[in-house]
Amino acid sequence: MEPIPLSTLTASAAGVPPASRWRVLRSGCASTGWGLGVAVAVAVVASALGRLVPIVGGPVFGIILGGALATVVPASPRLAPGIAFASKRVLQASIVVLGTGLSLPQVLHAGRSSLLVMLGTLATALGGAWVFGRALKVGPDTRALIGVGTGICGASAIAAVSAVIGAAEIDVAYAMGTIFAFNVVAVLLYPAIGHLLGLSQHAFGLWAGTAINDTSSVVAASYSYGAVAGSYAVVVKLTRSLMIIPVCVGVAYLRARRTDGPEGKAVLPWRRMFPLFILGFLAASGLQSAGLIPAGWHGPLRTTAVFLITVALAGVGMSTRVRTLTKVGPRPLLLGAILWVAVGASSLLLQLATGTL
Repeated sequence: MEPIPLSTLTASAAGVPPASRWRVLRSGCASTGWGLGVAVAVAVVASALGRLVPIVGGPVFGIILGGALATVVPASPRLAPGIAFASKRVLQASIVVLGTGLSLPQVLHAGRSSLLVMLGTLATALGGAWVFGRALKVGPDTRALIGVGTGICGASAIAAVSAVIGAAEIDVAYAMGTIFAFNVVAVLLYPAIGHLLGLSQHAFGLWAGTAINDTSSVVAASYSYGAVAGSYAVVVKLTRSLMIIPVCVGVAYLRARRTDGPEGKAVLPWRRMFPLFILGFLAASGLQSAGLIPAGWHGPLRTTAVFLITVALAGVGMSTRVRTLTKVGPRPLLLGAILWVAVGASSLLLQLATGTL
């Protein structure tokens, strides 16, 4: 059951008395409110756990708790509209808020050599997802989400691309689970590997910023290596996050080529290629670049974005049944492992080739 769009509600209410019109609107809001309220409650608990165990983080706890709740509580038609709203609309809103933390000056300061490494690791992730995903017979949506999650910025990239391609909750759940597993491994292993290889603070920051999936894990791994590595890794990671935009457009275009129009031409889904939430992301980033967002707002906005992602992933978890997950088996996790190793290795090799190692 999908949440009732406002346009549908207003259209269906046209030509009826105001009192009846109000009842239609109230009914639609109420049908969404129950499931959304449960998703928010799960997100509150998940956020508290995320503060206690930052290596895992609130969003991952959100999908875990949501999935656990779906396992013990039977599916309810009363909750379904709100859960769908959380997993789609709230997720899109989180991407818009994330845009307030990105600015074009930060991208420029990352430097030409950093951009080459970032583009190379992104190409490795996306190309590897296509090649190895097909070989492992992983579904196209799942491998696309694992690829962008590994190559760009974990949960945020999965959220954005899933909204563009209309991925099922099961595909999002698999991608999130895979990204989470290798986030934890990276936080534990990257600092030790960095010391073993004798990486400088700058080199380790670039490695962590281009090869670790999620922002929280980048921060945890890089700052444990050193303050200089941490600050540089965060800038690189923020720059890498901007690749969400061209990748979303590219994915939508490639999907459109599979649909023939009346004259045999590809029908381009312009609304999906440039949906409102992507335009909102760009607008928020533009405000940040222009210095129109006060510095004191950055922390609360980041916290808000993470909480919205947690609400959305709680909704995804509540939409996913364990029995469905077990049908696919370990292939998505194996794909994630291959991409994780390939991206980490390619980052170091590209640094060596560009003289930044």
